[in-house]
Amino acid sequence: MKLAVVRVRGVRKISPRINKTFVHLRLLRPNHCVLVDDTPQNMGMLLKVKDYVTFGPIDEVTLLKLLTKKGEKGSALVRSLVKSEELTKMSKEIFGGKKTAEFVDPVFRLRPPSKGYKNIKRPYPEGDLGSREEMNSLIKRMI
Repeated sequence: MKLAVVRVRGVRKISPRINKTFVHLRLLRPNHCVLVDDTPQNMGMLLKVKDYVTFGPIDEVTLLKLLTKKGEKGSALVRSLVKSEELTKMSKEIFGGKKTAEFVDPVFRLRPPSKGYKNIKRPYPEGDLGSREEMNSLIKRMI
């Protein structure tokens, strides 16, 4: 299963261990998104940075929309390089278990969500930090 991880909070006053975890996850700026597998190693990293990110499972339709709108390869958008049928095939392969970096750049640069975040200092039910059941609604607001 693929998890979408979005960095919510900024870079000020972060301990070096948490900053190193962000480097490993390739989340260097707020509103950046990466796709990771649901492995124990990745879950350990996500639990370490849970006070700065939000994460949850993503479905294939949202992944296709993310690749179409925000997928980049180098300095060009992927939708200008490949056809829509190939994008659909790419999303199926990524959702099936292949690495995102084989097809596109691993970091998706998103906008802040329309209508804003609820709260960037509280966990998910009241705010936007930590684990959530589904990421699709947040990512659709950020595309």
